[in-house]
Amino acid sequence: MSVVKINVLTVPEPMREELERRFAQRAGLVDEADGFEYFELLRPVDGTDRYLVYTRWRDDESFKKWMEGQAFQRGHARSMKDEQEAKEGKEPNKGHGGPAATGSEQWSFEVIESTGPKD
Repeated sequence: MSVVKINVLTVPEPMREELERRFAQRAGLVDEADGFEYFELLRPVDGTDRYLVYTRWRDDESFKKWMEGQAFQRGHARSMKDEQEAKEGKEPNKGHGGPAATGSEQWSFEVIESTGPKD
């Protein structure tokens, strides 16, 4: 049974373009992960400041394995370092601009029913 992981990112208006640029730069890093099925970055259009990062996986174990892997670490290394420095009260890397999101939470779901176009 597939599982869906949704990372909910709170992104202030001035950082939206930067967040989208960063995702575009690392597009495809997850595509080869074992058990990966689908990815979408969803931009808010209803006045909220929350982006949704939607991924679907064969199972929870596949997702956990990817999060612990090198591709995930490479794709998130700079933002994780910026976040840690911010927690320590340090100034973020000016060339990178610091974290684009001011908050994050993860939602998890099991897919119990699905439909789509037939080929």
